[in-house]
Amino acid sequence: MDKANFEMVAKTLSGLEEILAGELIALGANDVEIGRRMVSFTGDKELLYKANFHCRTALRILKPIYHFKAKDADMVYQKTKEVAWEHYISLDKTFAVDSVIYSDNFNHSKFVAYRTKDAIVDYFMAKYEKRPSVRVNNPDLYINIHISHNDCTLSVDSSGESLHKRGYRIEQTEAPLNEVLAAGMIMKTGWKGESNFVDPMCGSGTLLIEAAMIALNIAPGIHRKEFAFEKWVDFDRELFDRIYNDESNERKFTFKCFGSDISPTAIQVAGKNIRNAGLMKYIELKELPFQQFTEAPQPGLMVTNPPYGERISSRNLMELYAMIGERLKHAFSGYNVWILSYKDECFDQIGLRPREKVKLMNGQLECEYRCYEMFEGKNKEYKKALNEGGEQKRPPERDTAKPDEKRSVNFKTARIDRPDRRFAAARAKEEEKKPFKKRRDTSND
Repeated sequence: MDKANFEMVAKTLSGLEEILAGELIALGANDVEIGRRMVSFTGDKELLYKANFHCRTALRILKPIYHFKAKDADMVYQKTKEVAWEHYISLDKTFAVDSVIYSDNFNHSKFVAYRTKDAIVDYFMAKYEKRPSVRVNNPDLYINIHISHNDCTLSVDSSGESLHKRGYRIEQTEAPLNEVLAAGMIMKTGWKGESNFVDPMCGSGTLLIEAAMIALNIAPGIHRKEFAFEKWVDFDRELFDRIYNDESNERKFTFKCFGSDISPTAIQVAGKNIRNAGLMKYIELKELPFQQFTEAPQPGLMVTNPPYGERISSRNLMELYAMIGERLKHAFSGYNVWILSYKDECFDQIGLRPREKVKLMNGQLECEYRCYEMFEGKNKEYKKALNEGGEQKRPPERDTAKPDEKRSVNFKTARIDRPDRRFAAARAKEEEKKPFKKRRDTSND
């Protein structure tokens, strides 16, 4: 097995960088450095496979292969031809090039991608008088060129389709939550399955499914049809099959995830997704308006993503959040409640002081993720206990300092990237498969 270490970059959503860094460190990554919507690190081929398969908050894993400086597209062309491309793609394979530009010297990202493609084609024609084909949809090799000012990086994309596409979602409701964001929201609470999990506005069930997978420590890549690195010339099938089939870190979940929604359609859709994920045993669904929620299961944690934005009128929005605050006070005693929304006036309607606020991006919306501590007993009694140094004490506030205020890791804040869709990778219609189905033995193929 190839043990050589190399540089890698994991892309993520804004606000989840530290969570992703922790995941990578737990997998054995070295030289971990946090940047803007990315974490750079070093490791070997096994770590690259594990990062794709196990990281819940990664959107994709890139392997940089060449760093250089360029002031225009023609220089990018010349530098790209210096790479020994036969190490990454053979003549009978296909490739696609994507570009991410953050520079005043390069006005057209598509032209940069076009010149990069030309350089690769011309490299093969000059050396072999043959060339690999370009294929925009589902190519054998995804190539990324990232330019920040004059600094250019050529990378190969080991993920292919974005890692938020877990493979378990077969239907969705309006404005579904990104799976990476959902996992990051849960991980920020510190919950790992030591209590019940409740989402009273569950929609298509993304938070419930991600919570159950976290509680059971099931790898998020278990339902993926494929990863881009499986088509690489140096792909080690035996190594990846061993990673895929390793269940040694999975654990028991003795509580349950409870989901409800006012919409019967949402409950139906969530049920299909949960069944496809093989998690019906761990998740209970019920068609129930939140205002009819009378008693939450104990002990428990609540995480939810209520409607906001264009999904609901302004008047109804304010009434909804006022109702949420009323139900929290009466039905969720002893809970930590985490709510994602994006308007201060929505949070104001809840009528509670948050213990913590975290900035997160939900699509193009800059949102806040707030934690409310629903202590038992009356507010006056609680404050009195705190003032008198009683046994009931408020947990210390979680550290939510910005990345550049941290000291535990080095930060590359100069690296800029956009979490846009990298490639128009089209996948065949999802095949139905049993939960956690093992890979077939391909050693004799």
